[in-house]
Amino acid sequence: MPGMTSVGTRPRGTLLPALSCALCAALIFQFLGNSTRGYIGSASLFYWWGFQWVNPSSETQHGFLILGISIWLLVRNLRSGAAPAEAGACGPTAAVGAMAAGILVHALGFVAEQARVSILGMLLFTWGLASFAGGARWARAAAFPVAFMVFAIPLNALDTAGFWLRMWVVGTSAKIAHGLGIGILMNGTQLVSSDGRYDYDVAAACSGVRSLMALSALSVLVGYLRFQSRWTWALMFITSFPFVYLGNVARIVSIVVAAQFWGSVWGDRVHDAMGYGIFAIVLGCVLGFAEIVARLWPGAVRPGPVDAAAQPPLADCDRPAFGNPRVLWGAAAAVALVSVLTAAALVNVTRRPLGEHSGIRLAPDGLNPVKLPTFLGTEWIGRASEVTEVERQVLPPDTGFSRKTYISLADPAKQVFLSIVLSGRDRTSIHRPEYCLVGQGWSIRGSFLHRFAYPGKPGGFPATVLRVRKEIATPKGKLVVPQLFAYYFVGEDTITASHWGRILRDAADRVLHGKSNRWAYVVIQTGDSDGEEAALGRIQFVLDQTLPTFQRHG
Repeated sequence: MPGMTSVGTRPRGTLLPALSCALCAALIFQFLGNSTRGYIGSASLFYWWGFQWVNPSSETQHGFLILGISIWLLVRNLRSGAAPAEAGACGPTAAVGAMAAGILVHALGFVAEQARVSILGMLLFTWGLASFAGGARWARAAAFPVAFMVFAIPLNALDTAGFWLRMWVVGTSAKIAHGLGIGILMNGTQLVSSDGRYDYDVAAACSGVRSLMALSALSVLVGYLRFQSRWTWALMFITSFPFVYLGNVARIVSIVVAAQFWGSVWGDRVHDAMGYGIFAIVLGCVLGFAEIVARLWPGAVRPGPVDAAAQPPLADCDRPAFGNPRVLWGAAAAVALVSVLTAAALVNVTRRPLGEHSGIRLAPDGLNPVKLPTFLGTEWIGRASEVTEVERQVLPPDTGFSRKTYISLADPAKQVFLSIVLSGRDRTSIHRPEYCLVGQGWSIRGSFLHRFAYPGKPGGFPATVLRVRKEIATPKGKLVVPQLFAYYFVGEDTITASHWGRILRDAADRVLHGKSNRWAYVVIQTGDSDGEEAALGRIQFVLDQTLPTFQRHG
């Protein structure tokens, strides 16, 4: 038929319209791509995502590998016809819809200040662009490779999951060690030998959370290359989680066994070696499970590669659309219109004034929270606790601070640190407490919810309390400092103890109500060497004396 090429090649006349669509989206993603500038001072979504791949703290260094695999899969699918036929769309209508939807999803992420949502929009646009430029065959070939790029998105939600994964790994490892006759004590995430010859704190690196995304991606890739149905891909993904758990338990147990029988030096050597060994363990489990699935359900196994030239011709509904220049340029014009309207809306969002309302009373400068009182009755005195230069450099310049360390005059060893961080325009003024605590050398041993009272109001408000500890080197040896770290977030008319609760509420306010009000992050920290009940009592005392001065509601 005129206007068509052979199967596997790009339909004629689509190159220039596709390039125009790509240019429109590239301008938006580059200049109106990232609305959070607290940690990465760039408006480019490309830069924001790429920076995560080279930043060690993002735990997404596997991003380049995911990108390389995705490109290889796309080329492989186009050459072999390996993509399942039902994965593609017919005609440019779905392609244009995907591109327009991708831009709108990005706009949603931009307004909500969630760059990860914007990346999902960019990936959706990429698939639509591939479908528009290459037709139904490119749509089928690009579906999985583009979706596979999700594994290159940094997911900080795994930090919370990682803590519980650490606790489960430590608990199981301790039980196995006891079963082997090894006397070992468990203290939070720490394993200590009964005779004190060695101790290991199972940090985030040993919990499996750092390798979880990479190993999950590996499992899905094995499933995709081996099987042809989506349910088997999902099955491979789900089973990767227990395999990662088992691999990390094997790592911790092997370290403990080596340290017990051959000394801490060998424990350290096994620790380093098992950093690679865990990948071998998980990969072996994944391949073994894939073989079991293949034997039980042989019909799910992907058939051998098929020559692309032998594929059936494109559906008739694809032919007239791709053979009509008016349709192609009309579709490109529609994408351009959506891009222009979206860009105008996003520029307006960047000019939106910062919300004037906050649940925290403001100082006369309108930037910082009100100054905390110096004296709490006649028994406690507050000393200024300066904001560090590192905090000033990392957080946005319009972040507000107010903090003091309250000291008991009767017993100076009893101290309570009270800090208020008030966000500016950018939500990155406030981050997960676990992020800074671990960076400051604290280890988290557990957490619980607690309701603190607000003077004169019934019910009180919720807060998350972390059990933390830090080891400090002294001339007499290591000094262990245990403390309670309580935190909560104050909005204009709400209080939440959850970081993700704040994120969702803030995103809803920005998207649904056009509000970007200032949230406050309140921290109260004190030692608990005299027991948690006494520590909570000190925190409540300080709050009783200070809440009416800085917090509007409770």
